[in-house]
Amino acid sequence: MASITKADIDAPLVRRLIGAQFPRWARRPITPVERDGWDNTTFRLGDDMLVRLPSAEGYKEQVAKEQHWLPRLAPLLPLPIPTPLALGVPAEGYPWHWSVYRWLDGQNATPERIADLPRFAETLAHFLLALQRIDPTGGPPPGPHNCYRGGPLTVYDRETSDAIAALDGQVDAAAATAVWETALAATWHGPPVWVHGDVAAGNLLVRQGRLNAVIDFGCSGVGDPACDVVMAWTFFAGASRRAFRKALPLDDATWARGRGWALWKALITLVESEHTHPPVAADAQRVIQTVLADHSGAV
Repeated sequence: MASITKADIDAPLVRRLIGAQFPRWARRPITPVERDGWDNTTFRLGDDMLVRLPSAEGYKEQVAKEQHWLPRLAPLLPLPIPTPLALGVPAEGYPWHWSVYRWLDGQNATPERIADLPRFAETLAHFLLALQRIDPTGGPPPGPHNCYRGGPLTVYDRETSDAIAALDGQVDAAAATAVWETALAATWHGPPVWVHGDVAAGNLLVRQGRLNAVIDFGCSGVGDPACDVVMAWTFFAGASRRAFRKALPLDDATWARGRGWALWKALITLVESEHTHPPVAADAQRVIQTVLADHSGAV
């Protein structure tokens, strides 16, 4: 089947896929979502459903994982997560499996939309704790399917070192190296737990000022929970960061690794976007500065 790019995944393609495979939904309007992700392309299907299609071959394994595990995780969690309604197959020039989900109400989290940020941080922490307490037996270990979230930071050691070198003069290379080496040294020895893998503002839905749902489990798996605490530096600050840490009874080594995860992602994002997407680069720079200024993640 011919290769396809994210730009090729448009409403007419989705309409053909739905019409051929799920004709009972063929008359529903299909519209792009307001804020789309990178791994997948998403469309609303009427008012109460959505269609989610991997945007590249590297993300195709996430479909079967979500289809299998989300219905098993949902009853054990305190907040709504996506509910798969149907599994689509390759067709119409689209080469991978894809999903239809129930629509979840809410807007992507921003500080302005949240009524009480420390309370929001506590609610998120309680969700992550509930996720970590679910029996991980049979769950997918870290690997290419989830960009090794839940795995050791050593996977990204070379990439991080190269990014620090490339950004020397824009970031404090010595401080960044020290944070990274501390994270690498804080080796994880605990039992595997479920991780979301991509806890970010864009995957948290807010309604009436409160956290209403957690979406996008494409990077989920079982392993080290450190990757799920990056919001401490990417989103929270001051009282909300303290509330988040207090509500998550994790050891200092886990917070140090979490700090490393936040630094890695911000560094590679800045390298990739500094000449092409100034707002994205500016936010990555902000996260790097936050990580380097906060020593609460040190051990």
